Amino acid sequence: MRKRVLMFATVAFTTAAISAQEIKFEEYDLPNGMHVILHQDKSAPVVTTAVLYHVGAKDEQIGRSGFAHFFEHLLFEGTKNIGRGEWMKIVSSNGGSNNAFTTNDHTFYYETFPSNNLQLGLWMESERLRHPVINQIGVDTQREVVKEEKRMRMDNQPYGNLFTAIQNNLFQKHPYRWSTIGSMEDLNAAKLSEFQDFFKRYYVPNNATLVVAGDINPAQTKQWIQQYFADLPKGPAVNRNLPKEAPITTAKEVTVYDANIQIPAYVFAYRTPGQRERDAYVLDMLSSYLSSGKSSVLYKKLVDQEKKALQVQAANVGLEDYSIFAFFAIPMGQTSKQTLQDDIDAEIKKLQNNLISEEDYQKLQNTYENRFVNANSTVQGVATSLATYHALYGNTNLINKEIDIYRSITREDLRNAAKKYLNPNQRVVINYLPENNK
Repeated sequence: MRKRVLMFATVAFTTAAISAQEIKFEEYDLPNGMHVILHQDKSAPVVTTAVLYHVGAKDEQIGRSGFAHFFEHLLFEGTKNIGRGEWMKIVSSNGGSNNAFTTNDHTFYYETFPSNNLQLGLWMESERLRHPVINQIGVDTQREVVKEEKRMRMDNQPYGNLFTAIQNNLFQKHPYRWSTIGSMEDLNAAKLSEFQDFFKRYYVPNNATLVVAGDINPAQTKQWIQQYFADLPKGPAVNRNLPKEAPITTAKEVTVYDANIQIPAYVFAYRTPGQRERDAYVLDMLSSYLSSGKSSVLYKKLVDQEKKALQVQAANVGLEDYSIFAFFAIPMGQTSKQTLQDDIDAEIKKLQNNLISEEDYQKLQNTYENRFVNANSTVQGVATSLATYHALYGNTNLINKEIDIYRSITREDLRNAAKKYLNPNQRVVINYLPENNK
């Protein structure tokens, strides 16, 4: 009886925690098309001001890869009213922190300040949009910074170009086929006027989502937003007509060499639906079942029990237009690629022909419930989620309701997704080998 009471108490606590996670927000549009989202949280005297621009690597032109990521750097150079090299100093001297990141689909900037500096954060982000200084000095400086970043994170890092190899071979037409950091040859060849034109096209209010989250007075915040952003002119609509990929119906195998590795890696990659699609959620859950944690199917079999792999992973990378589902394995000792491939295929076949156990299914559901409870634990995280769900998913309230999608996924859904998307003729096999194997 005591055990049953404890189990009931645990369920009740989890349910209460989940209910308590609701994120309340208000959203509206300025006349110039900028979307605004406000979230009040007075639990700590901090506030995050964030702007998401719906522009990423997929919006670049052939021969000019890396522009979106380059702008992440370039727009910290300074503005008409913020001197070159002064951005970080202003933030830190006012007790704040800031950062930015770029993906294939968007670029995100934020500052987190003590809440009495909210007006400063709004002014700085309006300066970035209103008065950026985009000149040759900044371009030349940041070009060298980006080159060094590419060397450190990719070119000189073991397996650093592995994901690029997946993109290069999984996509033939869509701009997802190149990396976010782009090609140094492309950035070297770009003219200053091209950088300025890129800004004019994508850094416009109607391509931006502004989020203010934390210890705010909503009425005062709206006044400042009106003051700093409302009179910015609306830009031309951003219309995307990106090429579509034909389904992969015949397996493809390629070999890529890396001078920074001694042990090969093998990748089995599949092109899957964009992150808004329900099947993308199902595949995400499948990836967790296969390789999330030491008790997961692939880790327990190939790493723990049979000692065939040093590392194995099934990763689901959600993107706006398509997603990537990829198996990654590093062999142990003399284990062959064929052995790893056969074992991974055997687990896929089990998923296609059988339902996972009720115990494993409940474990999966508990995992996603736990992620939901622990998500958005900071105002900075909440700001990121609100902006992302609005701009990339078209539904801001997914911050509260996305867990319902995972709850609705059945064991039959998992089996059907494996049958539909994870077949040998639908994949690209990448042999990622040490350069001395040539």
